[in-house]
Amino acid sequence: MTKETNVIEELEQLELKIAELKKFSTEQNIDLSDDISSLQTKFETLQKNAHERITPWERVKLARHIERPTSLDYIRYLFNDFIELHGDRLYGDDEAIVSGIAIFQGKPVTVIGHQKGKTTKENLQHNFGMPHPEGYRKALRLMQQANKFNRPIICFINTAGAYPGKEAEERGQSEAIARNLREMAGLTVPIICIVIGEGGSGGALALGVGNHIFMLENTYYSVISPEGAASLLWKDSSKAQTAAETMKITPPDLLELGAIDGIIPEVLGGAQKNIPLQAEYIRNQLEKSLTELSKFKKEELAEHRYKKFRVMGSFI
Repeated sequence: MTKETNVIEELEQLELKIAELKKFSTEQNIDLSDDISSLQTKFETLQKNAHERITPWERVKLARHIERPTSLDYIRYLFNDFIELHGDRLYGDDEAIVSGIAIFQGKPVTVIGHQKGKTTKENLQHNFGMPHPEGYRKALRLMQQANKFNRPIICFINTAGAYPGKEAEERGQSEAIARNLREMAGLTVPIICIVIGEGGSGGALALGVGNHIFMLENTYYSVISPEGAASLLWKDSSKAQTAAETMKITPPDLLELGAIDGIIPEVLGGAQKNIPLQAEYIRNQLEKSLTELSKFKKEELAEHRYKKFRVMGSFI
């Protein structure tokens, strides 16, 4: 392997070699246990060091991994009695956003999240996780309902951005996003936002005005994609890796800047390697966050959110 080969590619190549040796050993009835054990040890060692070696661009690629857990994956593991609610009562239902009511640790909550697919069919169904205006209006309808019935709101963020098509603009995409930002700022219930994959521009921020904002370890949150930034800055989208390294869009950078409240660790190799365990890491953070926010009075929650974004905006 060359020095340029990144840590993710090294892990994938080692995993493939191990699988091939196991298959060959079984088919040919040859004992290759020593070779397999040696590669397995190398694989595990590389995994343990991966957190220190991983680059911003590698985090971006992990955030986009086709097998990365979706909002619905986490909802299945984290909540009981989830009831999905549909439609914005104005135009229609947008499957790029899932939303509903559920039980978390014995208490009712409202859950909202961007939804991607893991196959071409699923991605077409969910528009690759890029919402139309009716998706954001559906989310806002559920948030207002949560506010009325005093339910905490939990948002899962995972989108490359709001859908930029003509029909979305005709139906008021920018207004829908702006309204969400304004209304979320004034809600009097706890709002916890977690970036579980991509956090793209206003499409992500429309679900991101929370009292607490967390990011999974291998995610990014940015006003523009690395490819878009590279195209604007250098007229060359192939320089996306360079852009990712200079934009400060990964969890460690954003935590240092004060834009997020914490980083949720990922299982070795990425969240897709062990979804139940990854869900437990998220559950632990949700429990801590809800306990902390439960000490606030209603008006204090809105004030806390307001001050948070005022400070963040002036700093950035």
